[in-house]
Amino acid sequence: MSLSSSLAIPSNLHVLSASDPPYKPLHNHPSLALLSKCKSIENLKQIHSQIIKTGLHNTQFALSKLVEFCAVNPSGNLSYALSIFDSIEEPNHIIWNTIIRGYSLSSSPILAMDVYIHMLLSGVEPNSYTFPFLLKSCAKATATPEGKQIHGHVLKFGLECDVYVHTSLINMYAQNGELGNARLVFDKSSFRDAVSFTALISGYISKGYLDDARQLFDEIPIRDVVSWNAMIAGYAQSSRFEEALAFFQEMQIVNVRPDESTLVSVLSACAQSGSLDLGNRVRSWIDDHGLGSNLRLVNALIDMYSKCGDLSTARRLFDGLHRRDLISWNVMIGGYTHMSSYKEALALFRQMQQSSDEPNDVTLLSILPACAHLGALDLGKWIHAYIDKNYHNLHNTSLWTGLIDMYAKCGNIEAARHIFNGIEPKTLASWNAMISGLAMHGNALGALKLFSEMAIEGFKPDDITFVSVLSACSHGGLVDLGRQYFISMIQDYNIIPKLQHYGCMIDLLGRAGLFDEAKDLVKNMEMKPDGAIWGSLLGACRVHGNIELGEYVASQLFELEPENAGAYVLLSNIYAGAGRWENVATIRTMLNDKGMKKLPGCTSIEVNSVVHEFLVSDETHPQSDDIYKMLDEIDSLLEMAGHVCDTSEVLYDIDEKWKEGTLSQHSERLAIAFGLISTKPGTTIRIVKNLRVCGNCHSATKLISKIFNREIIARDRNRFHHFKDGSCSCMDYW
Repeated sequence: MSLSSSLAIPSNLHVLSASDPPYKPLHNHPSLALLSKCKSIENLKQIHSQIIKTGLHNTQFALSKLVEFCAVNPSGNLSYALSIFDSIEEPNHIIWNTIIRGYSLSSSPILAMDVYIHMLLSGVEPNSYTFPFLLKSCAKATATPEGKQIHGHVLKFGLECDVYVHTSLINMYAQNGELGNARLVFDKSSFRDAVSFTALISGYISKGYLDDARQLFDEIPIRDVVSWNAMIAGYAQSSRFEEALAFFQEMQIVNVRPDESTLVSVLSACAQSGSLDLGNRVRSWIDDHGLGSNLRLVNALIDMYSKCGDLSTARRLFDGLHRRDLISWNVMIGGYTHMSSYKEALALFRQMQQSSDEPNDVTLLSILPACAHLGALDLGKWIHAYIDKNYHNLHNTSLWTGLIDMYAKCGNIEAARHIFNGIEPKTLASWNAMISGLAMHGNALGALKLFSEMAIEGFKPDDITFVSVLSACSHGGLVDLGRQYFISMIQDYNIIPKLQHYGCMIDLLGRAGLFDEAKDLVKNMEMKPDGAIWGSLLGACRVHGNIELGEYVASQLFELEPENAGAYVLLSNIYAGAGRWENVATIRTMLNDKGMKKLPGCTSIEVNSVVHEFLVSDETHPQSDDIYKMLDEIDSLLEMAGHVCDTSEVLYDIDEKWKEGTLSQHSERLAIAFGLISTKPGTTIRIVKNLRVCGNCHSATKLISKIFNREIIARDRNRFHHFKDGSCSCMDYW
């Protein structure tokens, strides 16, 4: 039987009378009172047995309460409700409506229509409580044709003037994108209250028509807090944060008291816009009104403070919670990741592992970038295993894409490729992550081949794709191909170049020593170059010893980023390479006068699931004595192998022996020494450095890989280096 024919209204429709006598003791019966304390299906069955023993199951009132609990309560069970329902000879209106309501809350809301058909065929007439649940089901299931048929029944039963039915019709049409029909129902109504206005406003907001929603809002005769909330949430979700915050302030002026939903939306807007001052005022309002223990609001405050950069306040709020839910953990871990406090994110995640709260996909998506940044491969593998176990049937490609990115950035590009090959269906984000991974590992040809495969598979590249493609060309020194892809991006895909694309091209040209072409590109850019572009060009000047251009580029950087010590250091290295020590001393004086310090080199290495960090000449590690003994052994073996220190990149004009000593204690050398004494022979050593690896450490690491028969995978600020058998994957081009 088709749905359309099933919804024909039976001619013999009548109302069944209730079977219960009007006695009050039912309302307070102890067996029914137990339902409010029920927390599991086992308890529910025990209560049901008690109801049967007392004879209450012969009353529709008791059965309706039992069905309601099973169908609607989070601790209930819809299947159990249906089994009770099927045992009732003549269910009354309340029971029929409760089953329909249960389906409207379920993961299969469209099945509420089957119950409605059964209800009609049983001779029970729907009432004003039936249609709101049916229309909610149609909205949730995006079942517009069925919703229109229900609309017809509403008219036939003369219930179009019921306020709840009327609002549900508007909601159904609006949520299903039928704004014309939603507006028609609204305009034909003889009454327009704040609820019906808000229903239509929500529809306009869901389609992105915020200005139309605002016009409707202004027409509401009496605005309630729900209508204000709809507009504030709409502005916040559309990234129109200033308007969301202005609405909140206007709301207070007209003396509409904000509720929990208002405050959550406003705090979200504060978080996204960085409005810490207003966030503090909202917190004061929360505290003044005794809502400081509201977990949902505290979670929103933690999120706001984290994203506004006040991690210490966020952590105090988190630590002060008497009970935490999954959202509490997620917003705090996500806050650390958002602010690049990756060590703290990992530490808190490990604390979460020791609690009773299980991570979900949001948690994992927050912690994977921290693993990637710190090179925490062991933890990344644990997360991979956890995803395999708990989410293997979940079509959340973001998790798998996050794993690709994590493995690539932790130096295991083959694991990244294995996951990529297994993803079905692939998304543009997963293609981008894999292409980017191959590019950063210096496999330019592999990245470009994958780009071609992506096009064959029918995926249209976006601006992110081309950043990876151009980066691959830069790492591989593929100047001609880089030019071709840059032109193709503009002409074939109509993608307007962004700063990142220009940055890749200028880096490519600068590395190749094509400074005139690089300068022309900078000159013809449609936007002003940022610090990254000037920085890559200055780095190229250092590589090629171009003092004149280096001085000009450095002056641009000094003006753009006056507090960036890196620009001064790069220019100093150019002078040092040319032996111009007076200029080096001048820059050193400038740095001292400005109170600026060179960003210290920091290298991390993960051993036995613990991330260890080292600075230059670091002696703070508990195994420092053993590390320096290994460092002495490495230096002796390097000298025997004929290694000669390249001291050209040392900043100051100091004694050559002191220069060599400084170089041998660079952070990556300390991390490698620690890796050698802490892992079994033959184990791959993986390190992550925050700066570009210097030429001396690069040549030394090549020899170390051969002397100790170890593969050493190093990620620096620019790319990956795979050292093995005395050579590097970058072919000394980085």
